[in-house]
Amino acid sequence: MALENSVLPTRPDSLSLPVDEKGEGEKVEVATEVTASTGVFNLLEELGHVVTTETAPSPPPPVKEKRSFQNKLAEREAQANNQQPRKKTQGTEKERGRFGWVRTRRKRQRYVEKNGRCNVQHGNMRETYRYLTDIFTTLVDLNWRCSLFVFVMAYAVTWLFFGAIWYLIAYCRGDLDHLEDETWTPCVNNVNSFISAFLFSIETETTIGYGHRVITDQCPVGTMLLLLQAILGSMVNAFMVGCMFVKISQPNKRAETLVFSKHAVISLRDDKLCLMFRVGDLRSSHIVGANMRAKLIKSKQTQEGEFIPLDQTDISVGFETGDDRLFLVSPLVISHEIDTHSPFWDMSQGQLEKEDFEIVVILEGMVEATGMTCQARSSYLAEEVMWGHRFSPMMSLAEGFFDIDYGAFHHTFEVDTPSCSARELSLAAARLDAHLYWSISSRLDEEPTLTNQAAKQPDSGSANSKGGEPTFIVGEMTDIQEQTGLGELNGSVATDQSESEA
Repeated sequence: MALENSVLPTRPDSLSLPVDEKGEGEKVEVATEVTASTGVFNLLEELGHVVTTETAPSPPPPVKEKRSFQNKLAEREAQANNQQPRKKTQGTEKERGRFGWVRTRRKRQRYVEKNGRCNVQHGNMRETYRYLTDIFTTLVDLNWRCSLFVFVMAYAVTWLFFGAIWYLIAYCRGDLDHLEDETWTPCVNNVNSFISAFLFSIETETTIGYGHRVITDQCPVGTMLLLLQAILGSMVNAFMVGCMFVKISQPNKRAETLVFSKHAVISLRDDKLCLMFRVGDLRSSHIVGANMRAKLIKSKQTQEGEFIPLDQTDISVGFETGDDRLFLVSPLVISHEIDTHSPFWDMSQGQLEKEDFEIVVILEGMVEATGMTCQARSSYLAEEVMWGHRFSPMMSLAEGFFDIDYGAFHHTFEVDTPSCSARELSLAAARLDAHLYWSISSRLDEEPTLTNQAAKQPDSGSANSKGGEPTFIVGEMTDIQEQTGLGELNGSVATDQSESEA
């Protein structure tokens, strides 16, 4: 029998439920209650024993455990009651599309990694000859594997090259044909093969001088070659040793001991919203002249329609006041005040969760041990900025010194912070100040006694006033106030000292 009075969705007339006629009203009532409580009624799930069209009857259902309509509704009601509401947490809520499909948020590609490496690769560079114009910097910028390969090949090639020339001289002069002739004076004694010529080249360039193979005075070509090899060998030594020394002493590893906090926080400081992050130095040797900078990396579109990818906007961290110059002896919290010049002026907590940007922080300074400039970098994505948090203190006073607990370097805790933007917070503070100002002025204007007394008092002074006694006038401009310049605003207090008349 069809349920015509139920709240089920519209269905064809051919669909009917195989229920008994007894207690039909009860079944309809239960179905109504469950549908109202859950709000969703799945026909495909509940109508398991549906008889389809009248012209083509369906085959008999398979043999299985029969459950009544009441049991199904009771189970569905129990499942609905057991479901607990999900807590909405920041960054975990998933957006759903038009048809209910889950639409995950694509993670932003970092411009600068957390370890400071710039995630940029240069391609399609056709003017590669420019690298050869600055070969020293090119060799220094190579990785260690390539640098060691170039270092070894530079010496090996020069030794082989000059060894081949020494062997060629011996071959051309006929020294190899008179090895057993004691009366023959060769160009280089005891050079009888290419290996011996190669060893003589190594001894000459490295100035070892074992004394077994020596050049004679009967070979002017060998003398010139000896001078050339000594000069070129000194140049190769200076170039390659210089490259290795600069590469070893590079301050890149010094930046590994300059650490930044994992998250940046936004909270109130002196009644103003501030963006803050923490920086510290793990070494006892300090960074001299440490300077902090910050950049906002965010794509934008101009009013003319031009799209600027990865546009860089400067974030002030105290350049005007000199707070960007750090004395980095202990960990410091770098603060950016969100004011009218800040790019976060109109950003609230809700907008922060939807924004897509990156904050790049740069710490520069001179290494105290080597005197070379060092730069440490890090970055914070929008989901790494925590609204309403503050960094935990990590300094304590011990006996005779200050103790720094780096275990709390990345730790933060929640504080009461308004979720509105800095602009809205500033407007609310301005409205509060204006309300207090006008409320005080209105109260002064509404003093009936003082106002009436000031209106009845003549210009030359009251007859009831005593000699030398000051007169208070509230809320009204008098001739004495105009002469003395006091009480320019309505509601101000003026003093009039008049002499009493006999």
